[in-house]
Amino acid sequence: MLAYGALQNQYVQAGAIMLGFIILAKLSLFIFNRYLQKISAKTETKIDDLIFEKTRTPIFYLILAYGLKLAIGHLQVNGMMTKIVSSVMALVFVLIISRVLDIIIESWGESFAKKTETKLDEVLLPILHKAVKVVFVVIAFMWVLDVWEIDITPYLAGVGISGLVLGLALQDSLKNVFGGVTLLLDKTYQIGDKVKLESGDVGTIHDIGLRSTKLVTFDNEVIYIPNGYLANARVQNYNRPNAKQRVHVNFGVDYGTKIEKVHKVVFEALKKIEGISAEPKPSVDFVEMGDFALKFTAYFWVENYSAAYGRKLKATEAIYDALNKAKIGIPFPTQMVYVKKGKK
Repeated sequence: MLAYGALQNQYVQAGAIMLGFIILAKLSLFIFNRYLQKISAKTETKIDDLIFEKTRTPIFYLILAYGLKLAIGHLQVNGMMTKIVSSVMALVFVLIISRVLDIIIESWGESFAKKTETKLDEVLLPILHKAVKVVFVVIAFMWVLDVWEIDITPYLAGVGISGLVLGLALQDSLKNVFGGVTLLLDKTYQIGDKVKLESGDVGTIHDIGLRSTKLVTFDNEVIYIPNGYLANARVQNYNRPNAKQRVHVNFGVDYGTKIEKVHKVVFEALKKIEGISAEPKPSVDFVEMGDFALKFTAYFWVENYSAAYGRKLKATEAIYDALNKAKIGIPFPTQMVYVKKGKK
């Protein structure tokens, strides 16, 4: 009878509940260490290994906290202690979910990085990790407020207003961040590409950051361009579809010069220049009858844009020498002025 009476004691029952959940929590650790980790070690992916490693301890404490909550509830104590335990349970549960999602994002990032040569994973993953942390911190905060029976409606309104103000304040920064992600997804350019911007600036892409892109000009100057601007700007990429580039040289000759002779002289001069591609062949086009000269444009290709400027200088010198040698006149800009005498 004494033993039966002891079993009917609510404190004894609460202690039994707590003891049972302690055993259950220890059992969960045993299962994780003895079975689940061995099973996950045999799988090809490491996601399950990381999930088990990061969540086994929080699950252990979650089980203990739930047991404590039931034990306190059995004692019909609904005061501050119950709210504290419920708050701890909410925080631990949110921690477990956030860790699982964080591991999934990290694993996805590694898998994505292996399939692409872009730096998208380096830009996008930190953003996703921070976004997940912020979202779950807000969820945990709201949950705890609800546990303590605090009306969260004013807080939600405040969060909405604060979010609007913060969004307006960070509008340009967010535009640059998402602009960088867009550039990487579209593969507009990569590090090492030579590009020309709408502003006329020409240089090589040195780095693609979270907010801006660094362009190194041929004068060895670094220009920082916001990604938001580049995402909506016209960018000329000399590396796409390949590094081959066409170069042109403009020149003029005297009126009365035979067109066939100019074609032959300039074409032969271009063929002798080292570094000019044989295919496609160089060409010389008669483009305009100008005010004081017959205007021509010589076209040729180089295998790499890095050699374009040097070959253009060589071609300009070669064309000038060839025209002089062939006694083809290169006119100065001239203008004839007629003076009409008035009647006396």
